[in-house]
Amino acid sequence: MDSSTTALLLCSLLWTVCAQAPVVSVEPRSAGVRQGESVSFRCRVVSGSQPVRLEWKRTNNHPLADNVKIGPDGSVLTIANTRNGNQGQYRCVATNSAGRSTMMASLTIKHSPKVRVTPAGPLRVRLGEPVALECHATGRPRPSVTWQRHGTQLVTTKTEDTSTLKVAAVSSEDAGVYVCQAQNTEGVAEVKLEVIVEGGQGAANAPKATVSMAEVTAVEGHMVTMQCQATGSPLPVVSWSKLRAPLPWKHTVEGGVLTLTSVGRQDSGQYICNATNTHGYSQAYTQLEVDSPPYTTSLPDQVRLRPGDTLRLQCLAHGSHPITFRWTRVGRAGMPAGAETSKNGQLLIGQVKLNDSGTYKCVATNHVGFSEALAKVTVKA
Repeated sequence: MDSSTTALLLCSLLWTVCAQAPVVSVEPRSAGVRQGESVSFRCRVVSGSQPVRLEWKRTNNHPLADNVKIGPDGSVLTIANTRNGNQGQYRCVATNSAGRSTMMASLTIKHSPKVRVTPAGPLRVRLGEPVALECHATGRPRPSVTWQRHGTQLVTTKTEDTSTLKVAAVSSEDAGVYVCQAQNTEGVAEVKLEVIVEGGQGAANAPKATVSMAEVTAVEGHMVTMQCQATGSPLPVVSWSKLRAPLPWKHTVEGGVLTLTSVGRQDSGQYICNATNTHGYSQAYTQLEVDSPPYTTSLPDQVRLRPGDTLRLQCLAHGSHPITFRWTRVGRAGMPAGAETSKNGQLLIGQVKLNDSGTYKCVATNHVGFSEALAKVTVKA
């Protein structure tokens, strides 16, 4: 064996012995965001022989969704405008000549509870018969579920997502409105169920409230009316309230009609028509959603750079979703060469030039309207 061959074998052996497989860390290891928000995970090489190749994968081997983007060097995974399908585990895979390693990141999509009651109301039960009311709730984090009547929590049997209220033999005193409530850190949901006991004294004369519309959508600043009618003997007294909040300051109630003269986004929520007489009470519900145009800002709104620096501008907007973003350059026909924009409102220019100076405009648009934000960019050597 000649000296050159021996040298090559020795170099190869030394490289195999000295080379180290990569070790990586992920930040954050887990994240929980509301649907529609954005989140990023960063994979960092802690040690290992270079070069190290990074890539992100779903742990279930499904392809990454279309709203999942990977940074240029493979280290950052960003999910924009998250949806339920994005929930799960993601795996950062690091590979070099000495081997590979992985690190996991977990994403939870949080949302407020949704409630379903079986059987559906109004429920008619004959005196002395058994009855079982089931309340099914979903949400992330998992909500707590309770049954209530007249503001008092009732004793129930529970499984993971179901609370069951059982009455072995109903009496006339069991007639009325029962409330299933589900609550987690993202909100509260309620469903009311009216139980009518047939054959009990006074059951036929209990009030019954109905609303003209169960759901109302309005634009910010407009007037909204909600109508409620009630039957019963004696004639029920009708009033309006709002779930977990007082009625808006600018409101009137006349003849069972609730009028909100100029609604804002804070007025969204569930409005309750209450009908009461000597035999009991009944409730009906209208859900109000107030839509608003975007309110737009640019972060930052002024920036000074040197030629070759990277320009990053983020357009932020508050208002009714979905919101779309569009960047333009004021006084110019088009954007600079190499400018990149994203669906979540980011403008990126990798290496700015002197003639990239100017004012950039972001326009945020939704189904209600639009608004603009300006950012002044100065590039000087």
